[in-house]
Formats: sequence, C-alpha cells, structure tokens
Amino acid sequence: MDFNVKKLACDAGVFFTRAVQFTEEKLGQAEKTELDPHLENLLSRADSTKNWTEKILRQTEILLQPNPSARIEEFIYDKLDKKLPSKTTNAELLGQYMLDAANDFGPGTPYGSTLITVGEYQKRLGGAEREFLHTSAAGFLTPLRNFLEGDWRTISKERRLLENRRLDLDICKARLKKAKQAEAKAAAAPDFQETRPRNYVLSASASALLSEEVDKAEHELRVAQTEFDRQAEVTRLLLEGISSTHLNHLRCLHDFAEAQATYFAQCHHYMQDLQKELNSQRPSTLSVEQTQLPVTGTRKAKVLYDYDAHDATELSLLADELITVYTIPGMDPDWLMGERGNEKGKVPVTYLELLS
Repeated sequence: MDFNVKKLACDAGVFFTRAVQFTEEKLGQAEKTELDPHLENLLSRADSTKNWTEKILRQTEILLQPNPSARIEEFIYDKLDKKLPSKTTNAELLGQYMLDAANDFGPGTPYGSTLITVGEYQKRLGGAEREFLHTSAAGFLTPLRNFLEGDWRTISKERRLLENRRLDLDICKARLKKAKQAEAKAAAAPDFQETRPRNYVLSASASALLSEEVDKAEHELRVAQTEFDRQAEVTRLLLEGISSTHLNHLRCLHDFAEAQATYFAQCHHYMQDLQKELNSQRPSTLSVEQTQLPVTGTRKAKVLYDYDAHDATELSLLADELITVYTIPGMDPDWLMGERGNEKGKVPVTYLELLS
C-alpha cells in the first residue's frame, strides 16, 4: 500500500492549526474574517431552503404512505436503485375481497349484487389512488430528493471548503501580525553592543531573518486571500442557484396540487356514481316485508337514509328526521306522500321506518 507519511503529517498539521484558530475564535482570543453580507444572506437562505425541503419531503412521504415499514422498504429499494414491486392498494384489496365474497354468496342475491357494485367502485378508487401516488412520487418527491442529495451536497462541500479557506486566511493574518510585532520589538530595542563587530553581525543577521519572516508571511497572506476570494465567488454562484431551485420546486408544487385535485375529483365522481347505483338498487335489495308494510291513513315515519329528490314531485329526505306520510289512491305501492312543514312530495317507502 502506497502510504505517504509526509503528506499525512502535513494534512494533520493543517487540521490542527485550523482547529486551534477555530477554537480561539470561539473563545474570542482571535480575530475572524467576516463574510460579505450578501454571501451571509445567501447562506441563511440556503439553510432555510434545505431545512424546509427536508420537512416538506418527510411529511409528504408520510401523507402518501402512512405505513412506516412500507416507507422503509421504498427507501431501501430507492438506495439499491431497484424498482419497487407494484403493490395493490388497500382500496383495491377491499374491492377484490368484496367481489370474492359476492361470488361465494351468489351474485344474484341482493347482498351479492350490492357487494359487486361496491367492490367494483372500490377497485376504481384504488386505481385512482395508485396513479396519484405514482404521479406525486415522480413529479414532487423526486425533485426534492434530487436537491437534497445532489445540489445541496455540492453546496455543503463548497461551504466547508470556504470555511477552511477563511481559517487559513485568518491564520496567515495572525502570523503576519506576530512577525511584524517581533520586527518592531527588535527595532525598538537595539543591541547596545553593536560597536563590537561580532555582535553587530549577529544583530544584522537577526534583523534580516525577521524581515524575511515578514515578507514570507505577507506572501502567504496574499495567496490565502486570493484562494479565499476565489472560493467565496464559487460558493456565491452556487448559492444564487437556489433561486432556480425555488422555481423548479414551485412548478413541482403546482403539479402535486393538480394531481391531488384530479385524484379527489375522481374519487368524488366515483362515489356519486356509486350512490346513484345504490339508490336505484335499494328497493330491490331490501326485504319484501319492509316494502309491503301496510300503510293506511296519516302516520309518522322515521327517515332511514338520505334521499335527494329527482324532480319537483319528490321530497328530499335527511336521515333520522321525522315526517308525516300517507297514501293516495292509485299511487305506486313503493311510494308514499310525505309532508314536512309546508313541503310535500313523493318519498320511497324503502327509505322509511313507519311508526305506530
């Protein structure tokens, strides 16, 4: 194994020096170079974007898949870059159970025929849900994950590099300051033995070394400043790209909202159709005894189910309300005349419980 001990020692030394500088800054024992206000604002905006993106992503995942185990399974398949097997939704599974039960009880029986009707609509609801989940995952969740796992990682890497460049710059500033202080101190306290040739040579040599140290520190500072400025510019350009990320997420949010609206509209449409079918089937699916209850004169009746009038001759009903009912000669035996206050109209017998 090729192991560069010299490079390892150098990297360890740089890490230790940066750690010392960082600690002294936290303790207020060293000066810290402040970033440009515009760059600071971009950093704050980026942190806010990252934090809220994580929260929105996590809560959307919970909304779309409340089962934690299923979310973990989806996460593992995603990390393994494998396609998650298609799963039957709970509504589809319930619908299939209803269809199987109808076949067992007999499709021609009232219960069996109703199970078939409700089961078919449950499967339609499940299909709409599966399509909504797929659309939301591809159009909304994936862009959010791509930002966190792609763009944000790049930004974080450049930010860490910028912080290292700043620490290096402040270290160079501190070295230059110490070198200049040492040079000034030496100049302020000359050697009183300079008349002796040997001491004069030593003093001149020390002064040259101090001057050389100052020059070296100034050169290192210029290099560090250049690298810091370059890295600050790279980081700034990446952070300004957050605005385009917001625009992309905005489009995805519109798509997600439209997918939700489409899904709920489909569900509402299916349930309206189901209600109509059940209403049309209800008289034939209830017991003969109930549909042939003797009705004579005027009496009270309790409404069992909500009923929407189909035309002006009928009376709309609300479950659990009490109305007055009576027959009219020649009227269909499946219907009664109902009264509620000043309202009057035909009502289906199967929606009522006649009271004595």
